[in-house]
Amino acid sequence: MSVVIYHNPECGTSRNTLALIRHYGLAPEVIEYLKAPPTRSELADLIARAGLSVRAALRKKGTPYAELGLNDPSLNDSVLLDAMMAHPILINRPLVVTPKGVALCRPSDIAADLLPDTPVPNLLKEEGTPFLKDSPVAPDDADLSGALAAEGLPVDDLTEAGRTFFAFSALDGATVGYGGLEPLGEHVLLRSMAVLPAFRGKGLGRNIVPLLLYRAYRQGAHTAWLLTDTAAPFFEKLGFEVVDRQAAPAAVLATKQAASLCPASAPLLSRSIGF
Repeated sequence: MSVVIYHNPECGTSRNTLALIRHYGLAPEVIEYLKAPPTRSELADLIARAGLSVRAALRKKGTPYAELGLNDPSLNDSVLLDAMMAHPILINRPLVVTPKGVALCRPSDIAADLLPDTPVPNLLKEEGTPFLKDSPVAPDDADLSGALAAEGLPVDDLTEAGRTFFAFSALDGATVGYGGLEPLGEHVLLRSMAVLPAFRGKGLGRNIVPLLLYRAYRQGAHTAWLLTDTAAPFFEKLGFEVVDRQAAPAAVLATKQAASLCPASAPLLSRSIGF
């Protein structure tokens, strides 16, 4: 399989992605785009094939994004592409290209979507957490409902319309946990997140949440919401903030989780989805 990665060796996510590709026994073409950036037309094509808007492909942290006034929503794609060509550090990374497609691999686990489907030995990221893969799981799956029930999480509404659930596995194929989404247009409710007991203490939750956020973004969401009566500090470390329920969109408050299944005392948290 041919693989190209637009790589920044100073970026931990980019290094993790490159390590994952090589772990599959592949020898990618590594393009250090700060030294050899793509042409303007190549960049526009990569962004389009990755299913992103030009604005979504902009990197903010550690770049002149704010200084250049790129947060101005009136700026069109042409202006944003010009800025990316003048300052390649604005190109978010890593972009990976294989015969399966193109993706901005944030989190780095997303690269597995573009790699061979065969199981491989498990691999740790630089920060010591395992790489994960996700796959859709039926809402009436007994293992899903059993894992959620064991954690005291709601299961009464799993089979209702408008829910998407995933099983998360290590690279060797072992299922390690579950998570779900309720898409609500530009918003999404994250729910039904559980790490199986045998795999706790390995930082898997920190991997599951970014994967769920990525899948939610691909379904059109830009803001994520969740309810929890036990894990607010964990989610706050991942960029979520506690929000007054009265400030939440009506669509979020109308979900069964918010309206009846979760206790009224459960904090509501939110964060924007970005890369």
